[in-house]
Amino acid sequence: WRIGTEHEKFGFEIGTLRPMKYEQIAELLHGIAERFDWDRIMEGDNIIGLQQGKQSISLEPGGQFELSGAPVETLHQTCAEVNSHLYQVKAVAEEMGIGFLGIGFQPKWGLKDIPVMPKGRYDIMRNYMPKVGSLGLDVMFRTCTVQVNLDFISEADMIRKFRAGLALQPIATALFANSPFTEGKPNGYLSLRSHIWTDTDNNRAGMLPFVFNDNFGFGQYVDYALDVPMYFVYRKKKYIDCTGMSFRDFLAGKLPCIPGELPTLNDWENHLTTIFPEVRLKRYLEMRGADGGPWRRLCALPASWVGLLYDEDSLQSVLDMTADWTSEERQMLRIKVPKTGLKTPFRGGLLRHVAEEVLKLAKDGLERRGFKEVGFLNAVSDVVSTGVTPAEKLLELYHGKWGRSIDPVFEELLY
Repeated sequence: WRIGTEHEKFGFEIGTLRPMKYEQIAELLHGIAERFDWDRIMEGDNIIGLQQGKQSISLEPGGQFELSGAPVETLHQTCAEVNSHLYQVKAVAEEMGIGFLGIGFQPKWGLKDIPVMPKGRYDIMRNYMPKVGSLGLDVMFRTCTVQVNLDFISEADMIRKFRAGLALQPIATALFANSPFTEGKPNGYLSLRSHIWTDTDNNRAGMLPFVFNDNFGFGQYVDYALDVPMYFVYRKKKYIDCTGMSFRDFLAGKLPCIPGELPTLNDWENHLTTIFPEVRLKRYLEMRGADGGPWRRLCALPASWVGLLYDEDSLQSVLDMTADWTSEERQMLRIKVPKTGLKTPFRGGLLRHVAEEVLKLAKDGLERRGFKEVGFLNAVSDVVSTGVTPAEKLLELYHGKWGRSIDPVFEELLY
C-alpha cells in the first residue's frame, strides 16, 4: 500500500511575475542536479527533467514544474518529500530571482505569454488538441494539479477503489478548488482547471460511467483504452505523429503512421499516459480531480484519499454511501462543482453535507492506520467546517484587500 504523490507548480520571475522561460528552467534543473545530486534527463541537447531514486522532476508543456514522488509508506514520508523538494527548488530558484506559485490555473498571463517546452510529444499534442475540444491548450499550458497514486491488490479491489474514487472525485475538486482567476480577473469558476477538462477531449477525459457497470474489470478498461485515439509513437528517439489513430489498428500492424510495425509494451504504457479521466488506471489508480495549491494542501490531498481508500471500513462506507448515486448525478456534480464548489445542491441538501461525511470517513480511516497522520487533514477540515473553498477565499481577497489586483496572489500562494 504505497503512496505516490505528484504535484505541479508555476515558476515565475519575481521582478516581472512573467512565467519562467525554458532557458531559466534549464538553469534551474542543472542547478538542482549539481547541488543535490540528481541525474539529468535529456531529450537531444535539452534537459527536460531530473531523477533521483524513485523520485523524478519533469516539465509540463508550459514549463509547469512537476515532482513525481517516490512510492512511500506513510503520509509523513510524503510530506517530508514535498518539503525537501520545495527546499531544494527554492535554494536554487531564489538566487535566480525565480519564485513558485501554488495555484490550479495561471492567474495572470494569456496563452501567448506562456513559453513552450522543447519536448517532442508536446508539439504533437499542441497541434491535435484544438481539433477535439476548445480548451485543450489551456490544460497543457496553464493548469497545475496535485494527485495521488494508490495501489490495488486484485481486480476486485481495483473495481471498488475505482468506483469510490470516481464517485467522490467532485468532492475533492470542491475541497481543493483553487483556480478562480484568468488573465488578471475572476473567471466565474472556483476550479477553472477542473472545468477545462470538460471541453478538452471527451474521448479521453471524464467520469467513465462504464466503471459502474456490473461487468466492469480490467478487460473493459483495456477496451476503452484501445479505442481512445492515439497521440504518438516513440521510435529512434523521435515522436511520430499518430494522432487520431487507433491502438487496435496498431495491434494489427495497420497503423498508417508506421505501417507494418507492431506495438511494444512500452507503446501501450505510453498510450495509457495520454488518457485523462478523473481517475486513471495504470498498475495503480491515480486520483486526478484536485487543483494545485500551497504545500499544506499538497499533503492533505494524499491524506484524504489514503484515509478513504486504504482503510477497509471507510472504503466500504464510501461504496455504501454512493451506491445509489446515478450516472446523471455523478455527471451533474462533475459539471457543476467547478462553478459552485461545496454549495452545489445535491439530493435536497448541499454537497458540503456529503463532504462532512466524507471527511469524517477519511479521518477515521487514517486513525485506524495508526501512523498519527490525521493532522494532515487540517488543511481541508477548515474548508469543510466553513463551507468556503480556497478559491472563494482568494476571491474575497481580490475584491477586498487586494483592490482588484491579481498581483498579490503571487505573494499569497508563493512556496
